[in-house]
Amino acid sequence: MAEPRDVAPPRMVFWETTNACNLTCAHCRRGAPSDVPSPAELSTAEATSLIDDIAALGARVLVLSGGEPLLRNDILRLASHAARAGLQVALATNGTLLDQRTAEAIRHSGVARVSVSIDAAEPAEHDRFRGRQGAFAAALRGMTSLWDAGVPFQVNFSVTRSTIEHLERVHDLALELGACALHLFLLVPVGCGLQIADEEQVSAEEYERVLRWVLRRQADERLEVRATCAPHIVRIAQDAGEALSWTAGGGCLAGTGIAFVSHVGDVQACGYLPPVAGNVRERGFQEIWRDSGLFGELRDRDRLEGACGACGFRRRCGGCRARAYGVTGDYLAAEPFCDFEPPAPAHRS
Repeated sequence: MAEPRDVAPPRMVFWETTNACNLTCAHCRRGAPSDVPSPAELSTAEATSLIDDIAALGARVLVLSGGEPLLRNDILRLASHAARAGLQVALATNGTLLDQRTAEAIRHSGVARVSVSIDAAEPAEHDRFRGRQGAFAAALRGMTSLWDAGVPFQVNFSVTRSTIEHLERVHDLALELGACALHLFLLVPVGCGLQIADEEQVSAEEYERVLRWVLRRQADERLEVRATCAPHIVRIAQDAGEALSWTAGGGCLAGTGIAFVSHVGDVQACGYLPPVAGNVRERGFQEIWRDSGLFGELRDRDRLEGACGACGFRRRCGGCRARAYGVTGDYLAAEPFCDFEPPAPAHRS
């Protein structure tokens, strides 16, 4: 394991600002959702301290997520504090609570970008997936408010068996709405996603097809298109001779380039990987990031097992550690939704 002084700061930290949400999404990583905030969530003072610690470590981006972060009444005050601390602040929302007044307040808070989730090009399918009638229309109104307020926004799209057919049309919708990016999130079997995995998880072959689609779309400068929880796009890009600057040295970033802080202060390698490295109420975020044994294991890709351990792409890709954990219970196991078979090592005579 690297010495603490050799550990680079995270590129991004995702903070689950609240567990409360006004939707009941089919794939939610939190399990059974609630519209009531937990009394155990980090206080304003604790949150401010966390933000200062993240900024002092040298992280670049802080993503304020949830739950639904707009249900936290101090969220924009905390966003402003993070921006003043030198962090690039992003706000991840379902979009249904956005109106013109809120969008203007977001712009003044210093938030650099807002992400809004759209999972289908048809209102009925999006509403079914998000668990609320009218969610699609409300999200579109929210993005229109962001556009009118001059707030950059991206569309987040969850790739599942029932939504994959909407991908092309959601791409076109994002362009029409004026989004600056479309980020694809490939389903990870955790929380409610574990319950729907059998019926909604796309096959390894379908993953490959989606990732090749992402690579083709990179040539379109009108819209930034990226895939999340899909580290094997590194291999696919190399096979296709494509440049992939935004994942240079990347692959799975859990515990290496990103970290996740839950609403109660638990620090995880990512929001889809349940094992906890520590809690910020007991140790500072910087100490957890640098010294955690969990993070140390994830940073050492020679510890990977199965096909990932034998793969020549393990340092640049590493397979999705959360997906490995969700399927096998072992975060060092092989990525279960990659169909690449590494060549067998040559036998010495």
